[in-house]
Amino acid sequence: MSNAVVLDDDVMEPTLQSILDQKTLRWIFVGGKGGVGKTTTSCSLAIQLSKHRKSVLLISTDPAHNLSDAFNQKFGKDARLVDGFDNLSAMEIDPNGSIEDLLANGPEGTDEAMAGLGGMGNMMQDLAFSIPGVDEAMSFAEVLKQVKSLSYDVVIFDTAPTGHTLRFLQFPTVMEKALAKISQLSKQFGPMLNGLLGANLPAGQDINSLTQKMEELRETIAEVNTQFKNPDMTTFVCVCIAEFLSLYETERMIQELNSYEIDTHSIVVNQLLFPKMDNPCVQCNARRKMQKKYLDQIEELYDEFNVVRMPLLVEEVRGKDKLENFSKMLVEPFVPPPET
Repeated sequence: MSNAVVLDDDVMEPTLQSILDQKTLRWIFVGGKGGVGKTTTSCSLAIQLSKHRKSVLLISTDPAHNLSDAFNQKFGKDARLVDGFDNLSAMEIDPNGSIEDLLANGPEGTDEAMAGLGGMGNMMQDLAFSIPGVDEAMSFAEVLKQVKSLSYDVVIFDTAPTGHTLRFLQFPTVMEKALAKISQLSKQFGPMLNGLLGANLPAGQDINSLTQKMEELRETIAEVNTQFKNPDMTTFVCVCIAEFLSLYETERMIQELNSYEIDTHSIVVNQLLFPKMDNPCVQCNARRKMQKKYLDQIEELYDEFNVVRMPLLVEEVRGKDKLENFSKMLVEPFVPPPET
């Protein structure tokens, strides 16, 4: 047993059961360094959540897109049911969108109005584009569109490697600033633009209606921003392996999440080796010794976290059945054999 497991009511259990029990959660992010098993973990968590929630949406924002490989089923930018489930859907969205995508997926008619503005519309887009992080954050517009129209109970993000994920989480703040600038420009030059461009705008559209649509979109994003910072509605599950670089990346991520006021209290440690007693494999025992050192550090550093230990398996975790079996270990702590 780890030294972290003591008779103390405040010690967090090595399981993600608390996430399943927290019915108020609406946004769950799963992230970490590349190659640590984020997709397997997010798919497994989604499967467990589907047993407790009415409707679950799993979204990949990683350019590598592994959801299709994990479930052996093709997913795209529109949500579709995962085979074998009636309340779990998945989608893979392009994280490299553009400001035009946001406007096209915003309130109805916004894209037409922007097109009607001609050069001024381009100026507004350029203005929004000038804010760092806007282009990377555009994929969230697709999320808002899907979530708003289909009303999922909970949304799980299988995120890109750490750096991209942290920029992605700045989306609401970045877009609030961008849309505020666009709205300000529309208000400032609205009367003049109505006179100059009125004939070119779509029927029933004017600068004021465009400004109103922009403001509605900004309010929606502001609401999401508030929800992200509410620990009752949002949490981030960190995924890592018991190696120095992964531990370093996890600590950096947790520090930044704290600075964004985003709750995180769960760490999944994947690919752990548990050699049997008297195992003759020198490499296995040496790696297990190294892993144990970093696992002890993780449990000491994050004694107030749910630290979930997941074993390295002898086969790939692909397909519904294998994912379901793997997912059980997220909520039923894995019991390793006795130490050598």
